[in-house]
Amino acid sequence: MSIGVLVFPGSNCDRDVQWATEGCLGMSTRRIWHEETDLSGLDAVVLPGGFSYGDYLRCGAIARFAPALESLLGFAAAGGRVLGSCNGFQVLTELGLLPGALTRNRALHFICEDAPLQVVSSRTPWLKQYGTDTALSLPIAHGEGRYQCSDETLKQLQDADAIALRYRHNPNGSVGDIAGITNNVGNVLGLMPHPERACDPAIGGTDGRVLLQGLLS
Repeated sequence: MSIGVLVFPGSNCDRDVQWATEGCLGMSTRRIWHEETDLSGLDAVVLPGGFSYGDYLRCGAIARFAPALESLLGFAAAGGRVLGSCNGFQVLTELGLLPGALTRNRALHFICEDAPLQVVSSRTPWLKQYGTDTALSLPIAHGEGRYQCSDETLKQLQDADAIALRYRHNPNGSVGDIAGITNNVGNVLGLMPHPERACDPAIGGTDGRVLLQGLLS
């Protein structure tokens, strides 16, 4: 079983993800440069946090055209598991694998803190081990994490049971307190919090471990 971590110019959490998946959870992990197109042999792909291509234009707007992401579309369509955290979530919305958009925080400030969360749906492999209504805490660190979508899209997310996580105390103004969503099939998850930063009790708790284990469960 093997995990791929995409790396863009400006990514800053790719090593954090590898440390968590490989060092803490024992998953074989390799970093994949944005110009690579070969995703063969991978069971799951992670899009890490950071500032892909400097976040010029919009967060994730340039990364959306990276050659690796053209391959990611086929990987996801074939059922491969895809996880995007923070900037990775932004990239997934720009790519169209997830609906909606991430915009400037309500107060227009960068937020870096632990966020209390509620598991809304345990329908997908990512969250089934938590169980619905489980409370957890994961770090957030973003300036553009305010999830927005149309009323129609919000209803579609609710009807599909695709809202994965909600903030218990909304830090950024996201519609419906949304912190993370999945696609309809459930193999693609995007969230603004950083599960890779919550895998070691010495530095950030362990609430992120179970979610990352969903990469291979």
